[in-house]
Amino acid sequence: MEGWLQLLSDWPVAVALRRSAVLYPLVNAAHILSFGVVLGAIVTLDLRLLGLFRRHALAALGPPLSCVAGMALAGAALTGFLLFSTRPAAYVENPAFLAKLALVALGLLNALALRAGRSWRTALEGGPVPNRVRLAALVSLLVWPGAVLAGRWIGFLQ
Repeated sequence: MEGWLQLLSDWPVAVALRRSAVLYPLVNAAHILSFGVVLGAIVTLDLRLLGLFRRHALAALGPPLSCVAGMALAGAALTGFLLFSTRPAAYVENPAFLAKLALVALGLLNALALRAGRSWRTALEGGPVPNRVRLAALVSLLVWPGAVLAGRWIGFLQ
C-alpha cells in the first residue's frame, strides 16, 4: 500500500499541485463548490421527500436534482482525488478523512438503494411518498452534511 501511495504522491499532477501557489487553491475551491452543489441539490430533494415544497411535483424536481447532484458528486470525486494525491500517506491516516470517505460511501449506497427500489418510482409517478423513501431522505439529510463536516475537520487533524 505504501508503494502505491508513494507512486501517487510522485505523480506529476500531484507534484504540480504541491508546488503551485495557484493550482491547489483552485482545485480546493472547485472541490468545495462541487460539494456545495451536491449538498444543495440533495437537501432540496430530501426536504421535498419529507413533505416540504409539496406544490412542486416530485416528478418535476426529482430527476433534475438527482442529475445535478450526480454530476456535482463526480466533480467532487475528481477534485477530491487530486487533493488526496498531494499527500496520500497523510490522508489515509487522518480519521476525519476516513470518516468523510465512509459517510460519502454510505450516502452513495443510500441513494443507490433508494433508486433501485420500486418505492422511488412510485413516488416519482405521483403516488404517496412511501415511508422507506422518507427514511432514506432522513438518512441522507444526516449523512451528506456529516461528510461535509468531516471534510472540513480534515485540516484540523493533520
